[in-house]
Amino acid sequence: MLEIGTQAPSFGLPECEGGVVSLEDFTQAPALLIMFICNHCPFVKHISSELSRFAREYREKGLAIVAINSNDVATHPQDSPEHMGREKRQQGYVFPYLYDESQEVAKAYQAACTPDFFLFDGQRRLYYRGQFDPSRPGNGLPVDGSDLRRAADSALGGEPAPPKQSPSIGCNIKWKEGNEPHYFKP
Repeated sequence: MLEIGTQAPSFGLPECEGGVVSLEDFTQAPALLIMFICNHCPFVKHISSELSRFAREYREKGLAIVAINSNDVATHPQDSPEHMGREKRQQGYVFPYLYDESQEVAKAYQAACTPDFFLFDGQRRLYYRGQFDPSRPGNGLPVDGSDLRRAADSALGGEPAPPKQSPSIGCNIKWKEGNEPHYFKP
């Protein structure tokens, strides 16, 4: 896992509805959330409505948000940019949804699963890497984004990073054959 305090790796990726979005597009934001998500993962589907609500609420508070899909579309065509655009519109996502075809950005962030959340402070140092909340498909806990909300509020308020950070759990990123990162191999 990236260590807290690590500088955000640079990226420039195509947005599913056109254009290119880069890390440098968010220089004025007091904090930046980078999430690795996809369309088909049941863990992402489980939180998608609340994630959309969270994004609308925290955008108003100044949090910049971007989502990245790094899955191999050869094995998971439902995660293609075309389907990403449909998913973005259907869920009402108000953030850019980017496609990492080479999977190099996922590797740079040491992303492991969907969803995987990386919150950076105003200097783009990693502040929080953890779960949205403890809810999982079938465990009966409410989907409320409680862990990410606490971290975002603290980051936006200039407070120290939360000492307790629970890793995200979800579906493994679907790596292209032979492209698995070194941190992913047993």
